[in-house]
Amino acid sequence: MSAATVSFKVPSAHGPQAVTVSYARKGRGEPLLLLHGIGHHRQAWDPVTDILAADRDVIAVDLPGFGASPGLPQGLAYDLPTTTAVFEAFCAALELDRPHVAGNSLGGLIALELGRARLARSVTALSPAGFWSEAERRYAFGVLLAMRHIARRMPPPLVERLARSGAGRAALTSTIYARPARRAPEAVVAETRALVEATGFGPTLRSGTTVRFADALAGLPVTVAWGTRDRLLLPRQGVRAKKLMPKARLVRLPGCGHCPMNDDPALVARVILDGSR
Repeated sequence: MSAATVSFKVPSAHGPQAVTVSYARKGRGEPLLLLHGIGHHRQAWDPVTDILAADRDVIAVDLPGFGASPGLPQGLAYDLPTTTAVFEAFCAALELDRPHVAGNSLGGLIALELGRARLARSVTALSPAGFWSEAERRYAFGVLLAMRHIARRMPPPLVERLARSGAGRAALTSTIYARPARRAPEAVVAETRALVEATGFGPTLRSGTTVRFADALAGLPVTVAWGTRDRLLLPRQGVRAKKLMPKARLVRLPGCGHCPMNDDPALVARVILDGSR
């Protein structure tokens, strides 16, 4: 998937602000927007992109302040209302009429918010944020901060050496992958760099301290999928999501971790395609 950028204006208290977003697009069919988690980048979706692109017009996005997308301009906060406005403007700029949206972790929460705003045709949320207890939120945020702290202290040559072995890839990524040895060495190096360089990481995490998703999303096709080996956002949070959204489809992803796209690409692609019919 070749990368491109698009710029557009987003409303703010100080007038319209210019935002630039990096994305990659592939395939044909109904549009499907893919949103990654905090500290990650759009390449998190690479294991499933080709499968999805056979049936969908796939648009994988770097969230503002992550991957190749610049940070938000001064005056725009890294919160859900701003992010919703950003993706409403992004879809308008690319002439996407209410795309299907799939997201992982933070991206799953954003996908649900886009569904709540009626900006999505369907939503598939993989281990979405926002269904935690306060203790679970503190635990997850503590793990994320520790991951970034460690990544920032590691010299790039050390990261490259570790990524060459399955054991090294496990040391770097076992928090988010149940099967880290399956991740390509160059992908592990790139996503470690993405975690280090993410300018949106701190402000996004700070804005999430009071976030709870609390909408039933009636009248919209919703799928919530959770890896049975998710060590960051525990699988019981999926049960909470189902109670809040009783008409949503809750799917278990056996043997998958927090970012299941790499652990079982065929299963995750099938769940997304089934949820976006």
